[in-house]
Amino acid sequence: MRLAALAALASAGLLPALLTVPLAQAAEPAPGERARAFTAASKRYHVPESVLLGVSYLQSRWDAHGGSPSSDAGYGPMHLTDARGALAGLPHHSEGGEDPRGQDEKLPRRVDHPEIDPDSLQPELQTLTQAARLTGLSADALKNEPAANIAGGAALLAAHQAALGEPASTDPADWFGALARYSGAADEETARAYADEVFAVIAEGPERTTDGGGGTVKLPSARVAPRTEQLAKLTLRASAAGAECPRNLGCEWIPAPYQKLSEEPGDFGNHDLSDRPNNQKIDYIVIHDTEATYPVTLKLVTDPTYVSWHYSMRSADGHIANHLKAKDVGWHAGNWYVNSKAVGIEHEGFLAQGGQWYTEAMYRRSARLVRYLADKYDVPLDRAHIVGHDNIPGTVAANVGGMHQDPGPYWDWAHYFDLMGKPFKAQGSERKSALVTIKPPYAANTEPYYCGDNGEPCPEHGSASITLRTEPRDDAPLVTDIGIRPTPGTWSVYNHAARVSTGQQYAVAERRGDWMAIWYLGQKGWFRNSHSKPTAVPARGMTVVAKPGKTSVPLYGRAYPEPAAYPAGIPVQAISPLQYVLQPGQRYSVGQRVNGEYYHSKTFDLESHTVVRGENVYYQIQFGHRFMFVNAEDVLVVPSWRPVPTRG
Repeated sequence: MRLAALAALASAGLLPALLTVPLAQAAEPAPGERARAFTAASKRYHVPESVLLGVSYLQSRWDAHGGSPSSDAGYGPMHLTDARGALAGLPHHSEGGEDPRGQDEKLPRRVDHPEIDPDSLQPELQTLTQAARLTGLSADALKNEPAANIAGGAALLAAHQAALGEPASTDPADWFGALARYSGAADEETARAYADEVFAVIAEGPERTTDGGGGTVKLPSARVAPRTEQLAKLTLRASAAGAECPRNLGCEWIPAPYQKLSEEPGDFGNHDLSDRPNNQKIDYIVIHDTEATYPVTLKLVTDPTYVSWHYSMRSADGHIANHLKAKDVGWHAGNWYVNSKAVGIEHEGFLAQGGQWYTEAMYRRSARLVRYLADKYDVPLDRAHIVGHDNIPGTVAANVGGMHQDPGPYWDWAHYFDLMGKPFKAQGSERKSALVTIKPPYAANTEPYYCGDNGEPCPEHGSASITLRTEPRDDAPLVTDIGIRPTPGTWSVYNHAARVSTGQQYAVAERRGDWMAIWYLGQKGWFRNSHSKPTAVPARGMTVVAKPGKTSVPLYGRAYPEPAAYPAGIPVQAISPLQYVLQPGQRYSVGQRVNGEYYHSKTFDLESHTVVRGENVYYQIQFGHRFMFVNAEDVLVVPSWRPVPTRG
């Protein structure tokens, strides 16, 4: 029946007859055969191999991920999507209870799922079904067998080319329209940006060893001048204008609503007006995952009673929706001091789904957006300023335990910074450095996290984090974060009590053989860091230590001004210490030096908003998994290459 239906389509001129011939066999390729699978699919479906390789690299970097879906329900090297099947497996995890503004507004940050009717799904979300129809292969084969998946992607591209009335050309330039259609985008700018990105990959000519024993795949570099006029044949809608991002990223303006919810002066949503960077410098770009599908994410950010962020990223194609201008303050980080000085970017995904993965399209376009924002607002490209939501401190001690953990350990920070042109590099002597940058090998770093409430193990997956122990041995307990719980940390994917992340910098406390201890939350945290398998690299930078004579130094979750700095009519914000202290003999890396600052914005009208600036000086330090602040009067700043002073 399947072949008869395909033959009918072919006779109607909708598909070339060659698409109706099923692939004879698409078994798991032996080591070194993934490249041959691309060659075979290219020949069978008459798609230029460079086009096929460019699409696959942009989606998965040619990896198969063991048949596990991406965060956007895509499978295999070609990211064939099965959103209908994936909806049934979405996690029902809610992370409510965090104060979004840091001003006693207990709004939820996450919601349960799903909220989508499977029958309403658009065809572009079901490309796996289309590929099965075109190839005659089963959905199971397309999900789990890389060669079958590659053949399915090639068949889809050929079908798109035929539907546009274009010949099965051997020239990659003739495939711009088919590539734009493959993106699944409904708007012209996103489809154009996706096709442009494929040709950018072809120009780069990447080469890498693929997963699952697939061997090395290489895409020879080539400059192609594509036929961009083909885009007009797709009759896509125009993107909503007004987005704040580079034009070639194809961003769309979907504004978060700013409106009164009642006649009460402070009852408004879902963000605050401001005038950054004129009134406050933007110091942070905060990386989130959505814990929701992309359609649900857009519903939430356009709800005036919910919270807000500046950008949302779709996983399948890296499409960017802009909701707030950078001048305005979103409610996304759960720390009002950070919110007032940050841009928030949400990425479609679920942190606990360890077997899932983020597409290369989303990584690449997100990295380009961050680089653009960092250049525009003078934000340093390092892990003290480009931070995860899981790195944001609680504002006061009572809030520490409820802070969020996204994007979690599966976000590939090393690859992300590579894409931004700021890779994490070793500096100084490996054996003598007093400061290190965390940098485990992502793919090989498979930490034994559990994802469910009952201790179910997460699917094995690479991780950007490493876990700390109380002693230099594999059976030692994990270190304790007293702000989360009074007992040692656990292997829950949500519990970062004993976790450090790629790119973060810590001071070395001790070395014993292949083990290294760093200062972490006032204690020594041990991890393996052998010469043959390093998980951290030497670094150079500034550190803080307690001033001689100080028995302990308080830590803060926000850098607020002293009481004398507040003008009449603006309530003084308490300088409230957290439950942690910096003790003599310990040292912590410095992220930045800031003056105390507070943005008062309790009313709907911008005219009454005020930035309070004080004389207090703080240092942002990497004290645990989250950064914190110390008062400059309590510490000394010491270069990492100098010993801790014992006298003033």
